[in-house]
Amino acid sequence: MSLDYETLKLVWWLFIGLLLIGFAIMDGFDMGVGTLLPFVGRTDEERRVLLNAIGPTWEGNQVWFVTAGGALFAAWPLVYATAFSGLYFALLLVLFALFLRPVGFDYRSKLPDPRWRSAWDWGLFIGGAVPAVLFGVAFGNLLQGVPFHFDADLRSYYTGSFWGLLNPFALLAGIVSLSMLVMHGAVYLQMRTEAAIAERCKKAIAIFAGIFLISFAAAGLWTAFGIDGYSITSIGALDADPNPLRKTVEQSTGAWLHNYALFAWLWLIPTLVFVMTLLVVLLSRIGRPGIAFIGSSVAVACVILTAGFSMYPFLLPSSSVPSNSLTIWDSSSSFTTLKIMFWATLFFLPIVIAYTSWVYRVLRGKITVQEIRDNQHTAY
Repeated sequence: MSLDYETLKLVWWLFIGLLLIGFAIMDGFDMGVGTLLPFVGRTDEERRVLLNAIGPTWEGNQVWFVTAGGALFAAWPLVYATAFSGLYFALLLVLFALFLRPVGFDYRSKLPDPRWRSAWDWGLFIGGAVPAVLFGVAFGNLLQGVPFHFDADLRSYYTGSFWGLLNPFALLAGIVSLSMLVMHGAVYLQMRTEAAIAERCKKAIAIFAGIFLISFAAAGLWTAFGIDGYSITSIGALDADPNPLRKTVEQSTGAWLHNYALFAWLWLIPTLVFVMTLLVVLLSRIGRPGIAFIGSSVAVACVILTAGFSMYPFLLPSSSVPSNSLTIWDSSSSFTTLKIMFWATLFFLPIVIAYTSWVYRVLRGKITVQEIRDNQHTAY
């Protein structure tokens, strides 16, 4: 198979999207369960049921996040450097929140003291809710543009602040992310639990599905009519060495809908978000959580695809100097790097997916209160 440089750039845009979708689906329900932990679990034993529903697999799920970050660094190092330096404090907050997850799982049930266990329950809540919100906030800021620019030597300068990231549109995107992942986590819990816990999950699904659809629709309207999108008006030779300073970019209201105007079939993706979410609620009510989880996963994937196709070919728009925005064409690694990683991904990704599928097949089934009572000293 012979791939040219531009095709590889497009392929890696798709690969990064696939990794983000994998992370949102697989680790997303973990974050949703953590957020629901203090509320769906009414007793200590019920909360242990929730923890053991995700305990054996949450670390493996988080690898999708690490892999996406590593792939971003390898495929688009300029995007990685600019984003991680400019959004440094926000990413540190995500990291500190995630710290609570491994210690929470390992130490929460070591002592019988109710205060000790309650403290770790709220720690796991923070470890689920804070990253879920901040990932949405990050996407909200990407759609608006991040305040950075480059000098002639391509050194990036971030001119914003942490508090500037918490603007109204970004917070709305955070609500979209949180409600989506809590709904996703509740579907997973209904699939893995029974009796009173499953009934509470059913109610949580209906509540957070409603919040998700309302906030997603509001964010869509705001994107179309309330914020400026970005469009490229001229660009240097695509076969030249990547250089983000060779193009000109304009901002205009509604520019993020340009790709949807060019390819009408793209409207199917946000439409599926609504269809699948409503289907999730219906399937949950009639007691088919397994199929509902598939629908929830499709809805999560379509949210990410909606944002990705809206922004294409932009990866990191600049609100300070729009012409310095980073795209898939002008901020990538070398042809050799992309080609080596392409073949490595084709080899390893199917292995990862096959192994993950096998793990979930082995660990399938309901987690019950009686099972926790029978394994007091070995269960989470």
